[in-house]
Amino acid sequence: MKTKLTLSLITTYTILQTPAFAENNFTIELDPIVVNDFRETRLSEASTSISVINQDDIYDKSFENFENVIGQIPNVNFSSGASRAHYIQIRGIGERSQFKSPVNPSVGIIYDGIDMSQSALGVTMFDVKQIEVLKGPQGTTYGANGLAGVVKLESNPPTKETQAHIETTIGNYNKKALGVAVGGTLIKDKLLGRVSLYKNSSDGYIENTYLNRDDTNNIDELSAKAQLKWLLSDKHTVDLDLVHIDIDNGYDAFTLDNSRNSHADQPGKDTQKTDGFSLKLTSQINPQMHLESKVSYSQSDLEYSYDEDWSFVGEFADDLYPYSSFDQYLRDREQTDIDIRLISDEAGKIFNGSTDWTMGVYAKDYSEDLTRNYTYLDSPYKSKYDTTNQAVYGQLDSALDDKFTLVTGLRVESWEAKYRDSDSVDIDTDETLSGGKIGLNYQKDSDMLLYTFLSKGYKPGGVNADNSLSPEAKEYKTETLWNLEAGVNSSHFDKKLTSRLNLFYGKRRDQQVKSSVVQPRDDGSTDYTDYIANAAKAHYMGVESELNYYPNDDIHLFSSIGLLKAKFDKYDDPNPTAVDVNGRTPAQSPSYQYNVGGDYMLTDELTLKANVEGKGPYYFSNRHNAKAKAYSLINASLEYNINNFTASLWARNITDEDYQVRGFGSFGNNPAKGYETEVYTQAGDPRTFGITLGYDY
Repeated sequence: MKTKLTLSLITTYTILQTPAFAENNFTIELDPIVVNDFRETRLSEASTSISVINQDDIYDKSFENFENVIGQIPNVNFSSGASRAHYIQIRGIGERSQFKSPVNPSVGIIYDGIDMSQSALGVTMFDVKQIEVLKGPQGTTYGANGLAGVVKLESNPPTKETQAHIETTIGNYNKKALGVAVGGTLIKDKLLGRVSLYKNSSDGYIENTYLNRDDTNNIDELSAKAQLKWLLSDKHTVDLDLVHIDIDNGYDAFTLDNSRNSHADQPGKDTQKTDGFSLKLTSQINPQMHLESKVSYSQSDLEYSYDEDWSFVGEFADDLYPYSSFDQYLRDREQTDIDIRLISDEAGKIFNGSTDWTMGVYAKDYSEDLTRNYTYLDSPYKSKYDTTNQAVYGQLDSALDDKFTLVTGLRVESWEAKYRDSDSVDIDTDETLSGGKIGLNYQKDSDMLLYTFLSKGYKPGGVNADNSLSPEAKEYKTETLWNLEAGVNSSHFDKKLTSRLNLFYGKRRDQQVKSSVVQPRDDGSTDYTDYIANAAKAHYMGVESELNYYPNDDIHLFSSIGLLKAKFDKYDDPNPTAVDVNGRTPAQSPSYQYNVGGDYMLTDELTLKANVEGKGPYYFSNRHNAKAKAYSLINASLEYNINNFTASLWARNITDEDYQVRGFGSFGNNPAKGYETEVYTQAGDPRTFGITLGYDY
């Protein structure tokens, strides 16, 4: 497939290694280094709503799914509808699924410098050093990919010292995982390297009683990563990240009775094969400034397929009008980014040495080819979606005095999109978009930072690919989000207690809302056409709080709480049969989320960890009134450390709580009930337990 190259500027932050818990005690650095906008800064000094999961917490969860890990962060949610979640929502904003039409992401996902916003299935946790979740519009830095926020993941970097880690996990549902990572100096004072390989498999939680199989919703994931750091000189460094991902999961998650017993005779697949790289050059041009430039590329082949009738031929009598249908979506995605950014250093401050500055240019080329094979189509449906965008942006951080700092940022982006399909739909769009930020920070003292800022984000309009839709419904407009935040970072009791508190309010204009037209066919099956429309007005508000308390060297207590109130102020759906959601809460917007727990060192070698995570009820979709129920999950582990060896006994969802991660409520699929409209749900993970063994060199 043709590789398209474009020019742009460095849109990723540089993450430094985060100090983690010491091996045999809880003496830690309470202020880990993270990234804020274009410069590295300590978490206590980050004047934005940001949550960080550090290396120690990731190590404890390396066997978990990406969505389960970040789903513990305040006001971060996910929806499944596949073997694993493909999309993340922040503060209720984000996609939930993709079928026929192309989508533009609301939440950016950057994995080792490679944009995975459209392919979150391929994100795995092994050998990941740090996860940053930036909440709210990232209009200056990420533009079109950062309306709701951005999730950044960075793997452990190469080091001069030789390091190695091996880890294996076994658990119920035939879970098996094996990971190996090794790195060190390849050429003294010149070249460092690190490679990792991880294989994860499970039978899944569905038993197909018709096929007599318990692995039709299985997990089969392989990820391989390699990193090189080339020290060209004391002024020039090159970083290369390579990734190969091979996900071959099954998809057989929905049943007519909402149980874990499937009757499907044609189980589907949820697969992703991705190869990508990120190449970054850092150059110290002079004492006043340095240059960061990056090129990244990825190519992904994906399959999403399923048994639409959730049954087998012959299960129902002919006079009940049963049907048999299979739907398959094959996608080929290709993306190239090249970024260039100039960043001032201490000697390069302007305006009498008061102001740090950043300026850059950016461009991206993205293409998606789709082939849909469907029982009710005479021939395969094909489409091609291409987007190109270029941007210029900059930011100033101006110290007004020794306590106040004014932050101003602006981004202007040109967006072009072309859509073609085999139904003769031919739509081109071309628009200029803008976003940015203005904020004020007040550093009261070394223990307290207060900040407030106003930011604007945007998400380009797009195409609804179906000839059955009315002409006015085939396109939708760009969405904009104005977001006001105020927060305080503080520490107390000689830094034993650290806290981050953030309040936010947002106004959405032309909010992009997914809806659908559902029509019965003559054979009793359902013709389901999804589309995106614009809600004229909507708003949200909420609070996010994170606390960490270390009363002594043996105990660590923590809590993270998110409160969210969102509402459609005005929504005119072009589909006259759509549910009236005016005044209602948008989908995937639970009113509360929490994660509370602690770690207790029983001995120098033995640590008990436990947490309770949960969220309130929320609507599955904006096209019906079906809801996910509120739930709480109890998780715990007992970890033994001696020398370089670690053994962890762990359990998730200890009480085997029933909860849902996806739901449909606008159609009927059961012939035995006359295809009456019902609520169908996909269950979350049941109780899982196992043991993880690790060794570090």
